[in-house]
Amino acid sequence: MGGEVDVDGLQFDAQVSGQIEAVYTTPDVIEQRRAVRAALALRPRDRVLDVGVGPGLLAAEMAAEVGPEGRICGVDISDSMLAIAQTRAEVPGGPPIELEQASADRLPYPAESFDVVVSTQVFEYVEDVAGALQEVRRVLRPAGRVVLLDTDWGSLVWRSSDDNRMARVLTAFEEHLADPHLPRRLADVLAKTGFTPTHEQVVPILNTGYDPRTFSAGLIDIVSAFVPGRGDLTADEARAWADDLRSLGDSYFFSLNRYLFVASAL
Repeated sequence: MGGEVDVDGLQFDAQVSGQIEAVYTTPDVIEQRRAVRAALALRPRDRVLDVGVGPGLLAAEMAAEVGPEGRICGVDISDSMLAIAQTRAEVPGGPPIELEQASADRLPYPAESFDVVVSTQVFEYVEDVAGALQEVRRVLRPAGRVVLLDTDWGSLVWRSSDDNRMARVLTAFEEHLADPHLPRRLADVLAKTGFTPTHEQVVPILNTGYDPRTFSAGLIDIVSAFVPGRGDLTADEARAWADDLRSLGDSYFFSLNRYLFVASAL
C-alpha cells in the first residue's frame, strides 16, 4: 500500500497517524478507554473485533482481558495506523492481535465470527452508517454486542480570543467528517439495523489550563494542518489560531462530549 489514506481530506499518513497515537496516550484518552472497557465487560475467551483499530492501544488492553483462549481482531483503512498497531500485536497473557486492512462496511470475516464488536471514533467518518452496522451485525453471533463511541462536535466549547476565527476554523475542520453530529441519530440507526440499545452514556473531555499532554493540545496540531485552504482560511490564519490557544496559559479552556452506545444484536 502507499502509506497514505485520505478520509474526506484528512490524510491518515505516517505523520497524522503518529499525531493520533500521541493524542491517544494522553490521560484524557486513557480515561476514555477505561470507560469503553467498562462498557465492553469482556470475559475470558471472548472473540472481539475492533473496527478502526488505530494505534492498537484498546486492542492490546482487550487482549489482556480475554486471555490466551480469546481472540482479538482489528481492522483499519490506514496502513500507517496498522503498522503502529502491529507493534502492540503481542500481548503477554493474551492472544496475538490479528490485523487486517479493511473498511467498516466490508469486514473480511465470516458470519457470526465475534461475540463483541467495538468501534471508537470511526462511524462519524462513515458515509453509510446503516450499511456498516448491518455488516457489524452480520459478523456478530446472535445476541452479540456492539459498543460504539463517537463525538458530537456541536458539544465543543473551546475558548479563543477571536470567536469569529474559532468558528471558521471549527466549521472547516468538520469537513473531514461524514457526520460531525452522528450521536444525535445513532440510537435510531442501531434500532433500525437490528440492534437493541442497552446502554448510553456521555464520556466528556475537559482540559482547563494549557497543557501539551492533553487531548485538545494534540488536536490543535491536527486541526491547524487540515484547515488551510478550506472556508477561505489561510495557513497564516491557522497558525495564528493555534498560537492564540497555546498563549492562553492558565486561561485555556476546552470541553467536548463523546457518546457511548451499547447495543445487542437481535
